[in-house]
Amino acid sequence: MPTAVFGAFESGIIYAIMALGVYLSFRVLDFPDLTVDGSFVTGAAVSATMIVSGVNPFIATLVALAAGFIAGCITGVLHTFGKINALLSGILMMIALYSINLRIMGKSNVPLLNTDTAMTSMSDVSNKIGMDSFFNGIFSAIGLGDNLPRTWGILIFMIVVTFAIKFLTDKFLQTEIGLAIRATGDNKRMIRSLSANTNLTVILGLGLSNAMVAFSGSLIAQQGGFADVGMGIGMIIIGLASVIIGEALFGTKTIARTTLAVIGGAIIYRIVVTLALRVDFLEPGDMKLITATIVILALIMPKFIDASKEKKRKARRKAEHMIVSQIPSDRKGEADAGIKADS
Repeated sequence: MPTAVFGAFESGIIYAIMALGVYLSFRVLDFPDLTVDGSFVTGAAVSATMIVSGVNPFIATLVALAAGFIAGCITGVLHTFGKINALLSGILMMIALYSINLRIMGKSNVPLLNTDTAMTSMSDVSNKIGMDSFFNGIFSAIGLGDNLPRTWGILIFMIVVTFAIKFLTDKFLQTEIGLAIRATGDNKRMIRSLSANTNLTVILGLGLSNAMVAFSGSLIAQQGGFADVGMGIGMIIIGLASVIIGEALFGTKTIARTTLAVIGGAIIYRIVVTLALRVDFLEPGDMKLITATIVILALIMPKFIDASKEKKRKARRKAEHMIVSQIPSDRKGEADAGIKADS
């Protein structure tokens, strides 16, 4: 169980980058972008093909990020200049990317098990500098020495990378162009009246969103040891689940808090799925059903919680007004003022 949870946490921190991309398109830009299912595979396909060809894995990962950016920009161009419906433009790009990804890989699956990747490099560095023995020694000293992970390097590396992207996203959304993207998502007509180029903000926002998604896909392929043409199916649902769970649990008062919530939501989602698959009557093939169930619960539960709070609030106000009605008329003004001050 500890090893499974550790693996889920490690995967969750990588998927969090993809979830940040989904947050940028769905929440900030208010654009239902289904390109995600295709651009995730594009990142994996580009990096895997380049790594197998002998290219440095870190360079291959950056090229995968650029490929995702181009895919997102094309979706934006289809919507803005092609005047195609937002949902349909994402679907068309997703379908096109399926064939493009097959062209890039040359086959449906590219294995990376016997090649050097960014993950194996970080694992080797972690072992050489003694990071693995250091953390394993700490957990062994507190009685958690059984089923320790093979390496800590990948987790530490991904935490640094994910939070670096989170902070860069926070800073970018506070810049002039970032504020324009946020305003485009809130009210496109209003920001256009201020002479802002909404076509540019949509294209740029979708490009950045899919760049993060492709970057995540590249890292997932290197972690899992393969890139497959079908690995992006349902990825948009996973991203939405991470965003919804994070927002429900941690709140959305500020941009920094929301992006942190998205990361937390992605990690919690992976842990919940991992624990659910350990239930006897569930099988790996039920993963999509588990995902749908989690999203449904994440959407419904906040509404039930808000309704319950509102019901209690109304009951409290009704009780307070009944108390006031029993107070003599010459003191009702003071009682009403006290109730308003408390509320």
